[in-house]
Amino acid sequence: MKKIIAFILAFCFLFGMRVSAKGSVTVSSECDISDINVPLDNTPVNAAIGQTLDIKAKSVVLMEPNTGKVLYEANSDEQLAPASITKIMSLLLVMEAIDRGDISLETVVTASEHACSMGGSQIWLEPGETMTVNDLLKAAVIASANDACVALGETIAGSEEGFVAMMNERAEQLGMTKTHFVNCTGLDAEGHLTSAYDVAVMSSELIKHDLIKDYSTVWMDSLRDGKSELVNTNKLVRFYEGTTGLKTGTTSKAKYCVAATAERNGMELVAVVMAG
Repeated sequence: MKKIIAFILAFCFLFGMRVSAKGSVTVSSECDISDINVPLDNTPVNAAIGQTLDIKAKSVVLMEPNTGKVLYEANSDEQLAPASITKIMSLLLVMEAIDRGDISLETVVTASEHACSMGGSQIWLEPGETMTVNDLLKAAVIASANDACVALGETIAGSEEGFVAMMNERAEQLGMTKTHFVNCTGLDAEGHLTSAYDVAVMSSELIKHDLIKDYSTVWMDSLRDGKSELVNTNKLVRFYEGTTGLKTGTTSKAKYCVAATAERNGMELVAVVMAG
């Protein structure tokens, strides 16, 4: 168990140390952590349990999702801008809507002008373009597409505003006391805040839905009959053994964020880094 926890702590350690060297962040779309070198073998990690780590990020937490037990934390309750790890809650509501039978993977969605106006990371939906929930999930999870995420939210709640209200209600149900959502994408907005601990809570709830892993573990895919290529913003999917997801995020205000999940030998853990 100690070896597995040390490896998951490497998510926090390596992510925080690498991105802090980049200096100020000016991007407003999605994080591409292609320069992170994650150990692939059993090389020991200098992160012993109970030891204080020198993590160059404002807030981190490591949680066991089945029990909610916090195994490591630093400033985990501070309210911070979450960038696209916001989509963890959006995706949780989509998974729950599918479970209820409100929508299915084959449901056809028509893109609204509002959804197409998002900017940032996107698949360049055109107003009136149709796409299945399955394809929109690919876009939202793999490529962190803001337009796809809003289109899904509108399908469930009728509008992004209605969907955000559902997100805040679900956050309250989960005991996420440091969270207030203003949009469903994570684009910077006044009052759009959460904490590393709350992100770990909603991540733990999301990965209870095995369906999400059909998307969050995919390295590359495509849409529109191969015309639109999707590459996962989470490079851990490609390089870290046992990765099950989950979501990256970057904006000028939020800096670099990630909620990383992995499972080995029947043990799954959630590591969250914010403001790296």
